[in-house]
Amino acid sequence: MSQTQTINSSPQIDETKIMNFLGKVVGDFGAAMGCVLALMGDKLGLYKALVNYGPMNSEELAKKTKTTERYVREWLINQAAGGYIEYEAATKKYFLPAEQAVVLADENSPYFVGGGFQLATSLMKAEERISESFKNGKGMLWGEHHHELFEGTERFFKASYIGNLIQSWIPALTGVKEKLEKGITVADIGCGHGASTIIMANAFPNSKFFGFDNHEPSIKRANEMAKEEGLSDRVKFILSDSYSFPDIRYGFITFFDCLHDMGDPAAAIRRCKETLSKDGTVMIVEPMAGRTVEENFNPVGRIYSAASVLCCTPNAIASGGPALGTVATDDKLQEAVNKGGLSKFKRAAENPFNRIFEASV
Repeated sequence: MSQTQTINSSPQIDETKIMNFLGKVVGDFGAAMGCVLALMGDKLGLYKALVNYGPMNSEELAKKTKTTERYVREWLINQAAGGYIEYEAATKKYFLPAEQAVVLADENSPYFVGGGFQLATSLMKAEERISESFKNGKGMLWGEHHHELFEGTERFFKASYIGNLIQSWIPALTGVKEKLEKGITVADIGCGHGASTIIMANAFPNSKFFGFDNHEPSIKRANEMAKEEGLSDRVKFILSDSYSFPDIRYGFITFFDCLHDMGDPAAAIRRCKETLSKDGTVMIVEPMAGRTVEENFNPVGRIYSAASVLCCTPNAIASGGPALGTVATDDKLQEAVNKGGLSKFKRAAENPFNRIFEASV
């Protein structure tokens, strides 16, 4: 008798539980492939067309988006099956409800997730390399990932920054909002494409902003975005690592979803201490994670732990570091901050996706 037959015939196996679990797995298969098709809907303008022109069939949507109807036909079926769009049987047309539209088609919405599809599908492309890393213990630098990761990360996290940064995160910090309004110099460490930097610069016109990142293509794009926003006189993006960025007196230093990626988080904090003004503040935005392992057994923990395996931990390992990872506890983050020389540390704000920490000398 084969091993499979032995397992299947075991009296301890509950077939109902097997079928329930298979249903979950099938749902995950659909979600994984649906993520790719959602990315297509974002990139090809299919979602936006459904918003701009209303209910359409496959012929009409293909015509409006200059795509091929034969591909659009099953794309629509897939999206309706996944609940992303809806189908009106009487007219045989598909439409995008207003609630889904702000999530899938409005790039300035705090609920927009289009970049998340880019981020997720780009990370899937690293599977072969990361599988080898499980065996050889090596890492993979951020800049070695598929190029879609960089734009996807900016677009995905930007939505959260639009909805929270000025409205709740900065006001939760002691005296920082008032200082920014009066005018101080700000350093945004690990700025990527500069979405967070630009949002702050637009909100606080009396302050000056520097963004630092070690990924040259991202710095180039960030400076282009600053120019497009008319902010080049107050916003500069400079190629630099987090351990040796220029020695200017900064009244406010920020880390947006990046401290846990770094090879030596304590060294990055040490550089903050060296360049921070006497009454300066460091804000550290990190993914939401539990204080215990069990508190991460939820949809948010599932996403962030996957990102940690595929991107964040490999980058930290490749950079020679301790690899905090996306689900590092508050205590682990505080340990790195204190080791870097900042003695004051507290969780100042939170939402379902982020923890916002305030640190100072």
